[in-house]
Amino acid sequence: MTTKFLDVRDLEVSFATDQGIARVLDKVNFSIGPGEIVGLVGESGCGKTTLARTILGVLPENSARISNGVINFDGEDLLQKSSEELSANIRGRVITFIPQDPFTSFNPVFTIGTQIMELMRWKSPRRDDPQYVNSLGKILNIYPRARYKADYQQVLEQLREVQLPEPEAVLAKYPHEVSGGQRQRLMIAMALLPDPKLIIADEPTTALDVTIQAQILKLLRQLARDRNVAILFTTHDLGTTYEICDRVTVMYAGQEMEAALVDGFFNRPSHPYTKRLLESLPNQEHGIEGIPGDIPSLINAPPGCRFHQRCDYATGECSVSRAASTEIGTDHMVRCYHPVSRPKTQTEAAS
Repeated sequence: MTTKFLDVRDLEVSFATDQGIARVLDKVNFSIGPGEIVGLVGESGCGKTTLARTILGVLPENSARISNGVINFDGEDLLQKSSEELSANIRGRVITFIPQDPFTSFNPVFTIGTQIMELMRWKSPRRDDPQYVNSLGKILNIYPRARYKADYQQVLEQLREVQLPEPEAVLAKYPHEVSGGQRQRLMIAMALLPDPKLIIADEPTTALDVTIQAQILKLLRQLARDRNVAILFTTHDLGTTYEICDRVTVMYAGQEMEAALVDGFFNRPSHPYTKRLLESLPNQEHGIEGIPGDIPSLINAPPGCRFHQRCDYATGECSVSRAASTEIGTDHMVRCYHPVSRPKTQTEAAS
């Protein structure tokens, strides 16, 4: 089992809506290790983005409610920290974010350089370095000139690392003056600049064409290895998942169904939903096949496994309670009373 660096246990998140309370995350478990890329996959509305936003601590305060769970990050429970502490010490520093649409993430009226240096002013790894801090500067919130120069050089180096040529020229441009692929490289650079331990990438290649997607995926994988940075990669694209991820966790209607190494996930799917999800990928033998039935509403969601109404293997117990996690193989867990692949016997587990 990979060393757990981020460990989410029994997380429950609900939202107040006009129609009632939506239970968006239902006792979700998830983990990731240092330098690991873990794909969080599932259909739209399955809770991927909500899980990512809960880890970041950016859920809407007026409608979201965390009713249960622990988010253990590097030995500390993030749910026990105040919003001020998360903003000052966690979010944007040790945990950073790569958005889905890089264009809307920039302010169109300021140059790229202005916006990146404003990020560095507050999130630079040198911000608390005594070499660049003095008491008057702290009181007046002054950006020390020596730190500005050091931060600016780091920005130039980081832009080169994400393969942006002529970085000084790029910093002088406005967001609309660079391509979509360049904007996404800028987002990756900005996520890396604070020297984080975890990057949350929320479908970062969705808005890009196929050739640019491949370049961005290769870049992310290389940077994760070189920096030993953990990456939580949310996506609905199974092809992208196969290309970049070390492990995969699949979600359905707010519940995690299965977690496995990428090879085990694709070659030995164990949850009936995972099996049907992979079978829905088009191929020459059967073309396109959907999954019969509809995704349940998260308002008054059915008890037990939320896939049971569409499952070929479901029995009475599936509609009453969720199964505990069962070990199917090495670093391969499934939550199902009737897994497609059988669990290991005691003899197999001991060998």
